[in-house]
Amino acid sequence: MKSCAGLSTTLFGAFDRHNFGDLLFPHVLTALLPGHAFAYAGLAARDLRALGGHRVQPLADSRPAHLIHAGGELLTCDAYQAAVMLLDLPAATAAIARYDHDPLAAAAWAAQQLNTSRRMPYVAGRVALASGGRLIFNAVGGVEWAWLTAAQRDEVKAALRQADWVSVRDQLTQAALREAGIEASLCPDPAVMVAACFGDLIRQHMQQPALQAMRLAFPHGYLACQFSADFADDASLDALAQGLARVVDETRLGLVLFRAGAAPWHDDPVLLGKVQARLPPAAVRLFPSLHLWDICALIAASRGVVGSSLHGRIVALAYGLPRVSLLPPQQGARPDKRAAFAASWEPPAMPGCVEVSQLDTAVMQALAVPADVLQDNAVQLRACYRASQAQWAGLLPAQGVAQ
Repeated sequence: MKSCAGLSTTLFGAFDRHNFGDLLFPHVLTALLPGHAFAYAGLAARDLRALGGHRVQPLADSRPAHLIHAGGELLTCDAYQAAVMLLDLPAATAAIARYDHDPLAAAAWAAQQLNTSRRMPYVAGRVALASGGRLIFNAVGGVEWAWLTAAQRDEVKAALRQADWVSVRDQLTQAALREAGIEASLCPDPAVMVAACFGDLIRQHMQQPALQAMRLAFPHGYLACQFSADFADDASLDALAQGLARVVDETRLGLVLFRAGAAPWHDDPVLLGKVQARLPPAAVRLFPSLHLWDICALIAASRGVVGSSLHGRIVALAYGLPRVSLLPPQQGARPDKRAAFAASWEPPAMPGCVEVSQLDTAVMQALAVPADVLQDNAVQLRACYRASQAQWAGLLPAQGVAQ
């Protein structure tokens, strides 16, 4: 792979860690802009190609001609959060224990870890570019804008005001930015394009032995189920298992438990095992793969998705499948990115983000939504995404064939 400095345009985002949506973004943009050669940058050097991701270099190592923020909840990811998520689990656990209740020490530690003084390191301003380059924010999110400090918001606003294009993926973020004096257009998350861009590849991954085993185990079909480490308390695990068991009783569908992220604060395989142990053995299987395209194939072959992953939901949407998002038990009054996306883009009949106690009712409601409504929604969002991207893609100069 060429270095970032050797290519004209860099895609930038949190694809330097294993998280389902972040791994998808650079694939989608590369597929939809075939006349361009890209480098892939994050905050740390990582090679996630074995899991379907990219080889990623630190943005600080280059000065690209053009920079595209590829998507994700970038506008409200602070340096401490970013630094923790780039660690392995033992190191992340130690860092959280040491710094979670000491914001000043946490900020100093994060600056050292990331080798940057930026408070919001996944938001890059024009200083990161070569002179005259284009700066683009593509369908980014920031639903927790009100929870940022004034200094953090000022840093993000300064970068957005320097941009040639800003689009956001939900109306909540759009309204917050408008109140802050930033106009941004509304655009669906790039993952709505996954079926259109990668349908053939995903069908190939449906033939993988791990996925074939799931289909054989559940001839009536299965729900793809996922939940993050936020649901680790016994009450949440009990409620998850009880709700899923009621769904199995009512539908005869199986349950396949999968992980949508291996980075800290994402999915814990121990918790999947605890839920499995609370369910009838014949009703549930664990899906072992963390490969990006295997996860997409698992969802595409399912009868629907239940989980806390936003992009599990969006890939289900792209395939016209029912979906239900789970609200973490400690969410409280903080706005939720899953709920914000659903409210911005999905049919009123489709449940948005629900508490675990409402799981079975919401799943039955989702399964009852007519298939043509779901397919029409997917088609409409693909058209919206293409229209938005066409506007900023025209700002980029033509290049040679992508490498």
